[in-house]
Amino acid sequence: MQPGDLLDLDITAVAHGGVFVARHENRVVFVTDAIPGERVRVALTDTKKASFWRGDTVEVLDASPHRRPHVWAPADVRVAPADRPGGADFGHIALDHQRELKADVLREALTRFAGSDAPVTIEPPLPQVKGDRVVEESADGTGWRTRVSLHVDDEGRIGPFAARSHRVIPVEELPLATQSISRAMARRQGGSAGRLDLVQPADGRVRVISRPEHTRTRRPTPVDPAAREVVVETVGDREFQVDAGGFWQVHRLAAGTLHDAVAEAVTDAVDPEGWHLDLYGGVGLLAASVAGVGGPSTRITSVESDSRATEHAGENLAAWIGARAETARVDRWLANLVETATPAQRTRLARGTVVLDPPRAGAGKDVVERLVDLSPERIVYVACDPVALARDLGTFAAHGYTTPSIRAFDLFPHSHHVEAIAVLTR
Repeated sequence: MQPGDLLDLDITAVAHGGVFVARHENRVVFVTDAIPGERVRVALTDTKKASFWRGDTVEVLDASPHRRPHVWAPADVRVAPADRPGGADFGHIALDHQRELKADVLREALTRFAGSDAPVTIEPPLPQVKGDRVVEESADGTGWRTRVSLHVDDEGRIGPFAARSHRVIPVEELPLATQSISRAMARRQGGSAGRLDLVQPADGRVRVISRPEHTRTRRPTPVDPAAREVVVETVGDREFQVDAGGFWQVHRLAAGTLHDAVAEAVTDAVDPEGWHLDLYGGVGLLAASVAGVGGPSTRITSVESDSRATEHAGENLAAWIGARAETARVDRWLANLVETATPAQRTRLARGTVVLDPPRAGAGKDVVERLVDLSPERIVYVACDPVALARDLGTFAAHGYTTPSIRAFDLFPHSHHVEAIAVLTR
């Protein structure tokens, strides 16, 4: 069969990456915009591999009771696949069922790659206190994005890319974003081809940052002076400096949720005699979580490769006399520490807690094995990719670390992404 050919398929499961599983003549077909239990008509998009094909749902023949009208009308299954904007690949599924599916993906990854049977449920973001009010997730899981990347094509059209494409889809609304960001997008007219980042920090004012189209990394090099503006984000009564164009969690409740969950995970584990580490530390959010539990003399080092983020981390952690922020690649910094640490330093590290929040690809074998060499008492691993997390947990397990608990949070509603926090002990 060729791309464009149609098949009627029964969807049997969810897979990692926001796609769903069907079979045709003993071949797996990964299908978008479906739900397990449905029968759908699929237009094939990729038939090159012998082991699996890919396709898009173009018609629902037998709908799941969990199917809902898509929260973003341009992404609905009734729209041609090539014209559906990306970024809300679970938007057609009831919110509670989205979380059940994400739990299935995380559970399967843990079983397959880490040999773990730890129970998994997906929690909503934790409520946060903002001034004199408590802020919670919206009932329908929309309105949460405080940072959005849009694109401008050569003809000046503004919008997100189509799913799995670099073609701009002009849209009139951004239901996953805050109302202020949606209004800022609606006011924007044309411009040079490239990327537009819309950023709404704690002060509520939206910044618009222009970037050349080729800068698509997690922490891209700023090219617009607006990206260097220092803004303030808040978590509880703590303030964090960060560049407007720098990395900060996109869900309005995510930073507080991770801060609070990490604090709970280390409540009884911040030894005053230990040397604690925050790896891939950004501007010091999770280092502050650990140090907040340990008290003003907590010795903690935050390691981050982005020098601007490290500068801000130094300021953000100034309340703790034992805190340091270092600019370095985590793998190289750990390699040097393993080689040069004195016996006294190794003793303090062994009594310490390590928090690591690596990029989507995970920490990797080298980083894990260097951490194992330092033998910290407790490791708190924050992950945005279930498979990368599970692979790293499998490496830790091979070296004697167990994972007594895993919490997972739905910090990206209506998408397939999920954030997990695993606690490891020797």
